[in-house]
Amino acid sequence: MDKNNKKAVCGIDYGFKRIGGKYKGRILWALHSGEVLRYGELRRALPDISPKMLTQTLRELEYDDLIFRKVYQEVPPKVEYTLSNKGKELIPFIEYLGNWGMEQMKKEEVEVMSCSDES
Repeated sequence: MDKNNKKAVCGIDYGFKRIGGKYKGRILWALHSGEVLRYGELRRALPDISPKMLTQTLRELEYDDLIFRKVYQEVPPKVEYTLSNKGKELIPFIEYLGNWGMEQMKKEEVEVMSCSDES
Protein backbone atom coordinates (compact mmCIF):
# COMPACT_ATOMS: atom_id res chain seq x y z
CA MET A 1 0.00 0.00 0.00
CA ASP A 2 1.13 3.49 -0.77
CA LYS A 3 1.79 5.56 2.36
CA ASN A 4 0.79 8.67 0.37
CA ASN A 5 -2.74 7.27 0.24
CA LYS A 6 -3.01 8.34 3.90
CA LYS A 7 -2.83 12.01 2.82
CA ALA A 8 -6.10 13.89 2.46
CA VAL A 9 -7.38 17.39 1.82
CA CYS A 10 -10.01 17.28 4.58
CA GLY A 11 -11.89 14.88 6.85
CA ILE A 12 -14.46 14.02 4.19
CA ASP A 13 -11.70 13.24 1.69
CA TYR A 14 -9.88 11.12 4.27
CA GLY A 15 -13.04 9.22 5.20
CA PHE A 16 -13.99 8.42 1.63
CA LYS A 17 -10.44 7.30 0.85
CA ARG A 18 -10.80 4.75 3.67
CA ILE A 19 -14.25 3.41 2.74
CA GLY A 20 -14.72 4.52 -0.86
CA GLY A 21 -15.03 2.06 -3.69
CA LYS A 22 -17.55 -0.50 -4.75
CA TYR A 23 -16.99 -3.11 -2.03
CA LYS A 24 -15.47 -1.66 1.15
CA GLY A 25 -18.74 -0.57 2.72
CA ARG A 26 -20.38 -3.88 1.89
CA ILE A 27 -17.47 -5.87 3.34
CA LEU A 28 -17.56 -3.82 6.53
CA TRP A 29 -21.33 -4.32 6.75
CA ALA A 30 -20.97 -8.08 6.20
CA LEU A 31 -18.38 -8.26 8.98
CA HIS A 32 -20.68 -6.26 11.24
CA SER A 33 -23.53 -8.66 10.50
CA GLY A 34 -21.43 -11.82 10.80
CA GLU A 35 -18.88 -10.58 13.35
CA VAL A 36 -16.19 -13.14 12.40
CA LEU A 37 -16.06 -14.30 8.80
CA ARG A 38 -13.70 -16.42 6.78
CA TYR A 39 -12.70 -15.60 3.22
CA GLY A 40 -15.20 -18.05 1.70
CA GLU A 41 -18.04 -16.61 3.78
CA LEU A 42 -17.19 -13.13 2.53
CA ARG A 43 -17.17 -14.45 -1.06
CA ARG A 44 -20.66 -15.87 -0.56
CA ALA A 45 -21.86 -12.62 1.03
CA LEU A 46 -20.59 -10.64 -1.98
CA PRO A 47 -21.07 -12.93 -4.99
CA ASP A 48 -20.37 -10.14 -7.50
CA ILE A 49 -16.77 -9.58 -6.32
CA SER A 50 -13.87 -11.42 -7.94
CA PRO A 51 -11.44 -13.32 -5.70
CA LYS A 52 -8.64 -10.94 -6.72
CA MET A 53 -10.69 -7.83 -5.88
CA LEU A 54 -11.85 -9.30 -2.56
CA THR A 55 -8.25 -10.05 -1.56
CA GLN A 56 -7.10 -6.58 -2.60
CA THR A 57 -9.96 -4.85 -0.78
CA LEU A 58 -9.41 -6.89 2.39
CA ARG A 59 -5.72 -5.90 2.33
CA GLU A 60 -6.65 -2.22 1.99
CA LEU A 61 -9.12 -2.44 4.88
CA GLU A 62 -6.50 -4.20 7.01
CA TYR A 63 -3.87 -1.59 6.06
CA ASP A 64 -6.27 1.17 7.15
CA ASP A 65 -6.84 -0.63 10.48
CA LEU A 66 -10.55 -1.10 9.77
CA ILE A 67 -10.41 -4.90 10.01
CA PHE A 68 -8.26 -7.54 11.68
CA ARG A 69 -6.96 -10.59 9.84
CA LYS A 70 -6.20 -13.62 12.01
CA VAL A 71 -4.28 -16.51 10.45
CA TYR A 72 -4.40 -19.93 12.08
CA GLN A 73 -1.35 -22.10 11.45
CA GLU A 74 -3.13 -25.27 10.39
CA VAL A 75 -3.75 -27.33 7.28
CA PRO A 76 -5.71 -26.29 5.36
CA PRO A 77 -4.93 -22.66 6.21
CA LYS A 78 -7.65 -20.83 8.10
CA VAL A 79 -8.02 -17.03 8.04
CA GLU A 80 -10.69 -15.04 9.86
CA TYR A 81 -11.64 -11.40 9.46
CA THR A 82 -13.24 -9.17 12.08
CA LEU A 83 -13.92 -5.47 12.45
CA SER A 84 -11.39 -3.45 14.41
CA ASN A 85 -12.60 -0.83 16.86
CA LYS A 86 -12.02 1.78 14.16
CA GLY A 87 -14.11 -0.30 11.76
CA LYS A 88 -16.88 -0.64 14.34
CA GLU A 89 -16.98 3.16 14.66
CA LEU A 90 -17.99 3.33 10.98
CA ILE A 91 -21.02 1.04 11.28
CA PRO A 92 -23.54 3.75 12.29
CA PHE A 93 -22.46 5.82 9.29
CA ILE A 94 -22.68 2.87 6.92
CA GLU A 95 -26.10 2.00 8.31
CA TYR A 96 -27.28 5.59 7.86
CA LEU A 97 -25.93 5.67 4.31
CA GLY A 98 -27.68 2.35 3.57
CA ASN A 99 -30.99 3.66 4.90
CA TRP A 100 -30.60 6.86 2.89
CA GLY A 101 -29.80 4.82 -0.22
CA MET A 102 -32.86 2.61 0.26
CA GLU A 103 -35.11 5.68 0.56
CA GLN A 104 -33.65 7.15 -2.62
CA MET A 105 -34.07 3.83 -4.46
CA LYS A 106 -37.75 3.70 -3.44
CA LYS A 107 -38.32 7.28 -4.61
CA GLU A 108 -36.61 6.59 -7.92
CA GLU A 109 -38.19 3.13 -8.23
CA VAL A 110 -34.79 1.47 -8.55
CA GLU A 111 -34.76 -2.31 -8.17
CA VAL A 112 -33.04 -3.42 -4.99
CA MET A 113 -30.50 -6.14 -5.68
CA SER A 114 -28.98 -7.28 -2.39
CA CYS A 115 -26.75 -6.14 0.42
CA SER A 116 -26.83 -8.79 3.11
CA ASP A 117 -29.02 -7.77 6.04
CA GLU A 118 -29.38 -4.19 4.82
CA SER A 119 -31.74 -2.12 6.96
